[in-house]
Amino acid sequence: MANNFTFYSPTEIVFGRGTQGSTADYIKKYHGSRVLVVYGSERVVKSGLMDSIVAPMRAAGLECWLLGGVVPNPHLGKVYEGIGIGKREGVDFLLAVGGGSVIDTVKAIAYGLAEPEEDVWTLFEHTRTAKACLPVASVLTIAAAGSESSNSCVITNEKTGEKRAYDDDVARPKFAVMNPELTLTLPDYQTESGCTDIMMHTMERYFTATADMELTDAIAEALLRTVMENAKILHTRPDDYKARAEVMWAGSLAHNGLTGCGNGDADFATHMLEHELGGMFDVTHGAGLAALWPSWARYVCASVPGRFARYAVQVMGVAPEGTEAELAEKGIRAMEDFYRSIGMPTNLRELGLAPTEEQLRALARGCAAACGGSRGAAKVLYEEDMYNIYKMAL
Repeated sequence: MANNFTFYSPTEIVFGRGTQGSTADYIKKYHGSRVLVVYGSERVVKSGLMDSIVAPMRAAGLECWLLGGVVPNPHLGKVYEGIGIGKREGVDFLLAVGGGSVIDTVKAIAYGLAEPEEDVWTLFEHTRTAKACLPVASVLTIAAAGSESSNSCVITNEKTGEKRAYDDDVARPKFAVMNPELTLTLPDYQTESGCTDIMMHTMERYFTATADMELTDAIAEALLRTVMENAKILHTRPDDYKARAEVMWAGSLAHNGLTGCGNGDADFATHMLEHELGGMFDVTHGAGLAALWPSWARYVCASVPGRFARYAVQVMGVAPEGTEAELAEKGIRAMEDFYRSIGMPTNLRELGLAPTEEQLRALARGCAAACGGSRGAAKVLYEEDMYNIYKMAL
């Protein structure tokens, strides 16, 4: 019998070539008038993208302020800077022009502006829950995080090195403008890291001990195969618009909740393990996930061998011959081969890291603390398990 579930995905998707030109219309549709536009690198300014978005907004009577400089593994300090601007200028709408780091930043700013008497970091410490959030939206320039249609937000406290997530439906974006053309100039490493992140958002929901919703499995498996196929295309043909479009649409579907409906609690242990890695070493998120997943998979696969065997056959194309344990290992090895084929690491040394014993213990302590002591739906992991996975990933 399928598990009970609630599926809620209110974000309006505006997809295709040239769609960024309609941004002002959608902001007005959702009652924005005083807009803080947040972005990352100056690439979006120098390319003319920012002007193509902001000029029509101002022509439509919207007041705009710009805040740039958001970095990967986005910093709490930038969130506070945005909250300060928003308070001073009476901002009532937040627009992200960028990828997941920028969208997560605007979500955090929006939380802070909606409850200005509270310290927004306490949400990420999980000492309270949000009562409100200002409306947010995005013009997506990187297909990866799925934050453009999810309830998730991840921020790094650069003073403490803590990378923490907060999930709440009140922060789901009002709309997402998704033009695959805006991703055509991304470096290959960013593109493939994004593809890895997209896949992991579905894999975290797929590898669970209570999965039995056949339709959800079929959707998840098709999404994973599609991303793999197009990741390989983009590795050699980065200007392929159709491949960019497939990956961008997959990014939203992978993290709006669809690929886990009816399959019980999602795992997300690999994400939590990577968050600590990102907080300590500031690694690219998707690459960090790729470096950790094989070790996580081998550590937990005996708990759900049927899921790993199905994954091997339905996603990785392994011939259905042998025991579940044998198929599971073949699937994991095939996944490692795929990661390497698109330039992604399969362990920490390939990622360029060699953590000391002390650092490995600190990573495990931090991960356990961030998880409230334990995490996992394929296999429940505790601090010692987390340490073992980090150790295996060397």
